[in-house]
Amino acid sequence: MAKSRPTSVLFCCDHNAVRSPMAEGVMKALYGTSIYIQSAGVKNDLEIDGFAIAVCKEIGVELSRHRSRSFDEMQEWGDDLSSYDLVVALSPASQRRVLDLTRIYHIEIEYWPILDPTGLGEGREERLLSYRQTRDQIRDQLLERFGIPENSL
Repeated sequence: MAKSRPTSVLFCCDHNAVRSPMAEGVMKALYGTSIYIQSAGVKNDLEIDGFAIAVCKEIGVELSRHRSRSFDEMQEWGDDLSSYDLVVALSPASQRRVLDLTRIYHIEIEYWPILDPTGLGEGREERLLSYRQTRDQIRDQLLERFGIPENSL
């Protein structure tokens, strides 16, 4: 059952290159601009993943302009974690980092154990299948958590 919708959400994972940009893009496509939505990673050492771009494009979600950023870069750029109502960690490492960074703030934190598709599958089609599973797992979790969307995918 969907909980009340926050006004701002931050998705995070390890590198801000696959799961968290997918979550950010899919949520923006589903819920529009009624919620401020961003993403970050524990580290920023990878660019957006091409397979993530491809499987999101299949459902009309554009990720090619996404630029990866870390929690440290967020703070350097003035995007304070305390300004978010909800932080959704998509990996154990990001959950630990968020809990550490937000221990003095009153912020709702959720952990969604989303499959990391990187390195799964032998060929292109098998890898795309893994990324589609991750994309669909994220979409299903978004719909369960936030309820009926403004748009459909």
